[in-house]
Amino acid sequence: MPDSLTVFITGASAGIGAACARAFAARGDRVVLAARSTDALESLAADLNGALGAGTALVVPLDVTDAQAHLDAVAGLPDGWAEVDVAVLNAGLSKGLDPVWKNTVEDVDRMVDVNVKGVINGLRALVPGMLDRGRGHVITLASTAGHTVYPGGVVYCATKHAVRALTDGLKVDLHGTPIRVSAVSPGMVETDFSLVRFDGDRERADAVYADTTPLSAEDVADAVVYCAHAPAHVNVQELLLTPRVQSGFTMIARGEAADRVEGR
Repeated sequence: MPDSLTVFITGASAGIGAACARAFAARGDRVVLAARSTDALESLAADLNGALGAGTALVVPLDVTDAQAHLDAVAGLPDGWAEVDVAVLNAGLSKGLDPVWKNTVEDVDRMVDVNVKGVINGLRALVPGMLDRGRGHVITLASTAGHTVYPGGVVYCATKHAVRALTDGLKVDLHGTPIRVSAVSPGMVETDFSLVRFDGDRERADAVYADTTPLSAEDVADAVVYCAHAPAHVNVQELLLTPRVQSGFTMIARGEAADRVEGR
């Protein structure tokens, strides 16, 4: 892999995706910013290109649930950007916190389409070029939810179990090739994740992170960059990270208990 990488990031308009873009760019890599929110992408690209030099970031409007659009987006990358070294398949979401039989059809379809089909579409679009070039790295954003289930999050957990299976299966399918495959699986991270889950209910979303210290998007981005820039012979199969206040995937220390954990 070259010292300076070309990194294709889905869900790059906010949260972990945007943090990954900033972290890779700060290290000297070039980033392809892919998401549906064109205005947010343009703003991020302007910041990166202004601070780090023109040609640091490229905007690619993309709905990851559209398989043909994903193929077209990769095929349409301009000269100098087409040789993608690292694919960070980050786009994902959760909707609702209801028992599985109460999930709406729309919420189920949205989670499966973005979290599962979005990853498959990314693999179909990006892996063939990596094989042709004889180098590349696919990094999926999985979750501690892919290791367990919790009340109200069953469908979301099922999609993240699927992401882990896709990641592990891709490594098997690529056995004997130079392509690396990694999953980064964070626990509680304070982003707009809960705001999306609760349909914009800020009070309910803020309560998820109240009186405790979750991971930040930047913490997760550090892990992603580590995987991508590990020595060429090293494949980080999965990097599982949680905040210190989180135990057993669903246990979160809060208030005085969180203060003791943080050593304050």
